[in-house]
Amino acid sequence: MDARLNLFDNEIAGKFAKRFANAGLVIQQSPLPHSTQELVSLRASQINGCGWCIDMHTKEAAAAGETAVRLNLVAAWRESTVFTEAERAALALAEEGTRLADAHQGVSDETWAEVRKHYDDDRIAALVALVALVALINAANRLAVIVHQQGGSYEPGMFAASFD
Repeated sequence: MDARLNLFDNEIAGKFAKRFANAGLVIQQSPLPHSTQELVSLRASQINGCGWCIDMHTKEAAAAGETAVRLNLVAAWRESTVFTEAERAALALAEEGTRLADAHQGVSDETWAEVRKHYDDDRIAALVALVALVALINAANRLAVIVHQQGGSYEPGMFAASFD
């Protein structure tokens, strides 16, 4: 399967991607741990079946020091012992925020209580913004899937470097 459109070579897509990346900077610069940001982004991308974004978030997380064991277990985080309670709360929030059609209630009160238990207001604000970023990731996943942007060629830092 070949890519239908190169989103990095198209002027309109490039303008959108640059603004998309700028929105993500707010979260990247927040006190929310970078590893949590990448794990949440990876999980949303797994749910949406986006090979390009899974490739990107896996490699960015690994480049930032995330272990292969944890990366391999993100898809089965509920059935693993390698994530902290705080990370588990963030992953639950990401899943519920991504699977709105599957969970008519949206983010459950139980998940919100777990998030509140593990994060202060600034980190919660970053997590909520990260859920908004999950919405952006969902959009990126859809764009990449629509044009068949395939995973495997991403190098850490490549996305950010394309907008310098």
